[in-house]
Amino acid sequence: MTRFPKTMALTIRYECDGVDWYEVAAILRSVGMGVYAPEQYQKAFMGSYATVFVYHDGKLIGFGRAIADGVCQAAFYDCAVAIDHQGQGIGRTIVAHLLEQVAGCNVILFATPDKEGFYERLEFSRMKTGMALFKNSEVMRERGFIE
Repeated sequence: MTRFPKTMALTIRYECDGVDWYEVAAILRSVGMGVYAPEQYQKAFMGSYATVFVYHDGKLIGFGRAIADGVCQAAFYDCAVAIDHQGQGIGRTIVAHLLEQVAGCNVILFATPDKEGFYERLEFSRMKTGMALFKNSEVMRERGFIE
């Protein structure tokens, strides 16, 4: 169940039109996930199968995206909520809206090392066979994403 404060006016959008990509990059940086330029996030989101953007009183406060084949497999990326809006059910709402858009698909994701518990509470399970090939594996190792 989503638990927003009664005074919080939220808008959920699925389109990339009008998104402030500098704000996307800033939110991702603030939560320890941002490594790309705003233009790269724009290209990534626009090339995704599904996107969700959450606004509070017209200001972007959270988002996520899925790449998928629409039938069997999907992967969630760049799911983030601005720090001052965390703990209010917004992340859960983002994931729920992405899951609706990829209904019937297996879903994988990788979480920031301290956020696995959030996804476990949403019934995601840890994988035993996940593998990764990152462009900058040393940085990802230092950040705790890979062994």
